[in-house]
Amino acid sequence: MRIEITSKSVAVTESMETHIDSCFEKLARHDIDLIGPHIIITQEGKEFQVEATTNSSVGHLFAKANAEDLYAAINQLGQRLERQVNKLVDKATSRRHDRTAAVIDADIA
Repeated sequence: MRIEITSKSVAVTESMETHIDSCFEKLARHDIDLIGPHIIITQEGKEFQVEATTNSSVGHLFAKANAEDLYAAINQLGQRLERQVNKLVDKATSRRHDRTAAVIDADIA
């Protein structure tokens, strides 16, 4: 998977790329295809802002994270994206769908 990384005020290093790749590998464990992931890194004062957008087979994903440490911001971004992926992947088997099926079965009986 090719991840496009854009930086407006920070030089993108090899260690940044490997850290971002490791975050996206965690998302790939959910057996979804990530289409065109794009990361934008900016620095505003002492804080780093990291944004990510990507399309996938389950929907569009977007996350933004701010932190004084760049790697902490990347970790927060990965956690937010993983939360979205979990929500979208598990949506079909969520509890509310099971409850509606139980109500329909009870009405038939």
